[in-house]
Amino acid sequence: MTLRRPYPAIEPFESGRLAVGDGHELYFEMCGNPTGIPAVFLHGGPGSGASPQHRRLFDPERYRVLLFDQRGCGRSTPTGSLEANTTWHLVADLERLREMMGAQRWLLFGGSWGATLALAYAETHPERVSAMVLRGVFTGRRSELDWFYDAGANRLFPDRWENLLGPIPADEQDDLVAAYRRRLTHPDRAVRAEAARAWTNWESATVMLRTTPSPGGSGAPASDGTIAFARIENHYFYHDLWLEEGQLIRGADRLAEIPGVIVQGRYDVVTPAITSWQLAQAWAKADYRMVEGAGHAFAEPGILDELIEASDRFGRELE
Repeated sequence: MTLRRPYPAIEPFESGRLAVGDGHELYFEMCGNPTGIPAVFLHGGPGSGASPQHRRLFDPERYRVLLFDQRGCGRSTPTGSLEANTTWHLVADLERLREMMGAQRWLLFGGSWGATLALAYAETHPERVSAMVLRGVFTGRRSELDWFYDAGANRLFPDRWENLLGPIPADEQDDLVAAYRRRLTHPDRAVRAEAARAWTNWESATVMLRTTPSPGGSGAPASDGTIAFARIENHYFYHDLWLEEGQLIRGADRLAEIPGVIVQGRYDVVTPAITSWQLAQAWAKADYRMVEGAGHAFAEPGILDELIEASDRFGRELE
């Protein structure tokens, strides 16, 4: 069977900046058909940003897609800001963006942290959601954070784990998220940069099923964007994403009337399948797609195939 490939590269028909308060301005762009089905792409991290590749996940003839960089991320300003930057600020930002777009309801498309934000928004505003496409679901439970930053993924990647431990003294290694927070908020940029490089190298070493990073990870100096990404992601994890334990799966009854597709890599080390599986059991209209031979990244061929199939399916159904 031929796997689906991304749609051809396109340019936005509109882009701009939206002031959302607290000194934050969000970069946004709209792509595809100006009169098409409203959809919003929610990038991962927290802390990364939208990219031109994400535009290609949607049929440009059917969809009007809004992509944006969340607070402090990518092209939004101020870069790397942790002030007034929480899950619930972002949920409120989504409502502002929806109103700006003039959409009564829209499709939510997000993976990893983007799936977390989609769930938080949909459980708050279910009447505003036409459908959801989620990948590699992360819900911020303590067990999920502990898997990646305490005991779990390190047993599969012990060599890469040593690189994450490298900047942290032995007496601080019992809580890596807190130890990294101290360094990522340090006044000395050199300290922040060293911590950001180790933090991001750990994630990049585990995100794809087949990857061959160098033993020490990337040796390039950390850019301002890398530091911003690490600061924001760590900030969210340090605060347990401002979610009650188990809140998003417990609240899945709020999704009862929303159709969705969940795409999960069988060998996803970043967000193991148990979380998306448990969500699917609690969400009656979820279509669960386990992808064999795949990890976490959206660009892995089997995952990309399922994501585009889901996007096309809802394009037909919502049109």
